[in-house]
This record gives sequence, C-alpha cells and structure tokens, in this order.
Amino acid sequence: MTIQANANRVIQRVAAKLAIVTASVGMTLACGVAAAASDAEQHDMHNMHQMHDMHSMHDHSMHDHHAMPAQRGITARTVESYSIPDIKLVDMDRGEVSLHEALDGKLPVILNFIYTSCTAICPVTTATFQQVQQELGAGRDKVRMVTISIDPENDTPARLKEYAGRYNAGSQWKMLTGTVESSVAVQRAFGVYNGDKMNHKPVTFLRAEGADKPWVRLDGFASAADIVNELGKLTSK
Repeated sequence: MTIQANANRVIQRVAAKLAIVTASVGMTLACGVAAAASDAEQHDMHNMHQMHDMHSMHDHSMHDHHAMPAQRGITARTVESYSIPDIKLVDMDRGEVSLHEALDGKLPVILNFIYTSCTAICPVTTATFQQVQQELGAGRDKVRMVTISIDPENDTPARLKEYAGRYNAGSQWKMLTGTVESSVAVQRAFGVYNGDKMNHKPVTFLRAEGADKPWVRLDGFASAADIVNELGKLTSK
C-alpha cells in the first residue's frame, strides 16, 4: 500500500471521528437550548398563573367588596327625621302592607334593609336581629322589627319566608318586599339608596313609640347589645 493511500485512509478516519464529535456537540447544544427554552416557557407560564391568580383575587374582591366585613361596630350614631312615603309593600304571605302601617307608632320600631342572596353584610345584620329578639325574650312582642328587601325582583314573598325561617324570625319581625319602585322609594326616604344592591352598607334604624318621633340611625355593624341598649334608652323616656 502506497504512502498516499495510507494518508488518505488516515484523513478519512479523522474526518469520520470529527463528524461524530460535531454531531454529538450539536445534539448537546440542541438539547441545552431546548431545555433552556422549556425552563423559560415554564417560568413564563408560572408568572402568567401568578398574574391570573392575582387578577382573579382582585376581581373577586371587587365583586364581593364586602365579602369579609370587619366587625368594627357602629361608625356613626345620628338622630334623624324621615318623611315616610305613602307606598305599598308585600309581606311574606303575599299580603299588601302600607309602609305607614308597617311603621305605625303603636310600638317601638327596629328597621333594616337586606337582600337574601347577599353573602356578607346581610347575614351579619340579620343574625344580629335574631340575637336582638333572643335578648328581648318575652319583651319582643312589645317591639316591631321590620326588614325590607332592596332586591325585590329576586326576593319574592316565598323567598323572604324561607329566609325568615332560617333566622327563626318571630311574629313581631316582618320581612317586606314589593316592586323595584317601592323598594327604591323606601331606601331613598331613609337615605340608604346607593344605586345598586352591591353598594349597600349596614345601617340600623330605631324609633320610639309614636309616629312623630325621630329615628336613631346607627351606621355600621351595630351589635345586638348596641341595639338593645338604644331601644332601652328610647323606651325609658
């Protein structure tokens, strides 16, 4: 075999080895790039999920802006005079009730506004009314408790009746609904209309016996003790 032939064979072997090495290096680089891309994609997806979760939490918070009401008690106590509109509402037995009749001056009155599908403010204030009637005991028959729906389109008499049963409302506790117009009129009369049920705030009203007496207005989450205490002041005069 000639020297030239041997040289050619050596060159061919070296070229083959170089090709193998080059292919191996190329595969390694490709794998590295793919892995890096995969890691980057996973990182981006993780960031997107975090952003989505934060956005969802924000949306949920905005939707249920009062989902976890802070029990801060009464934020304001004022004495007000209100002009009661001459309108009709509907009770839990589908009977028509005059607002003047519901709030007549024969007995002291405790009043609030709710809607039955509320998941935060209304369960708290309704449970407070339940505690009030428990603390009054037999004396609850000497007080008129009135709850008016701010969502009459959904709060039918049957739904209010079920809601009243859930809180063991006694015969002295009336829950009223009606038309949207009548509900808005009552809310406006008591200065609690905020344009939408989602914007409502906790407010409790009390009035002593006598239709001409002023109302005590308690803005905020008044406790049962607060309400009973105010009632005691009104009835002792």
